Amino acid sequence: EVQIQLSDLQSLVESLHQRNHKNSQELPEVLFHLFTDLIDVDVTEDLAREFINRVRTDADESEMNDPAILKARIASMIESEIKVTGPLQVSENGACVVALVGPTGVGKTTTIAKLAANYRLREKVRVGLITVDTYRIAAVEQLRTYADIISLPMEVVSTPKEMREAVTRLSHLDLVLMDTAGRSPRDEVKIQELKSMLTEAQADEVHLVLSSVNGAASLKKTAAMFSEVGTTALILTKLDEATGLGNLLPLLRSCQLPLSYLTDGQNVPDDIEPAEQHRLARLVLGM
Repeated sequence: EVQIQLSDLQSLVESLHQRNHKNSQELPEVLFHLFTDLIDVDVTEDLAREFINRVRTDADESEMNDPAILKARIASMIESEIKVTGPLQVSENGACVVALVGPTGVGKTTTIAKLAANYRLREKVRVGLITVDTYRIAAVEQLRTYADIISLPMEVVSTPKEMREAVTRLSHLDLVLMDTAGRSPRDEVKIQELKSMLTEAQADEVHLVLSSVNGAASLKKTAAMFSEVGTTALILTKLDEATGLGNLLPLLRSCQLPLSYLTDGQNVPDDIEPAEQHRLARLVLGM
């Protein structure tokens, strides 16, 4: 068995060597190094080839020996594929109800706290909190701690009826931020429960929170499952923990949700910013 495994590994190494050698022969040296740079930041091989081929077709001959220009062209391509919404818009016509949804461990509660603190302390907006995360007592207490520090009203709900009542009690405010329990994208029953809660809340916006450290396939599948609850925007967290951000590109192509915010740390109210195409494209490329 060990001999078979060693033989398989040797065949794999030889195949990779031949493929890289073939790539180096097919591409000019500058483009080949650019291709490997894309792979290094977790851009999938198919996407990396697409970008390189587009650069090869579009670039002038005078640009083909300038890596900086070629990389800037790819950054522009990525930028053109990113849609953003800008920060939350608070209306004067009653409370804007914004829910954050997503799988466990992506940073929903911390993101809620950052948004609440920024809008309350910096924008002077009247903010209220609702949490339906009754599965994790620690998450409720974490949010309650933030609410107490910045003097925000907070409601804890566990049923659709309680949700209606909580939204009514906070309807005099400008912004109501809703924290929800983490849901596995494979648990269709829990997804439907979440959908019922959001329907009762009559949420104006539903932001899907995803961690940028997850793989491309997982991100795409999770976004597809949560689309059933009516997601309207996307928040990407933990950019500071990701080894590369190229895994985000298939997600942005497939789910078609505009980006609202990016987070890159645990500090409240800092480490959050409205998503911006130019900055994210360059973050993806490590520029």
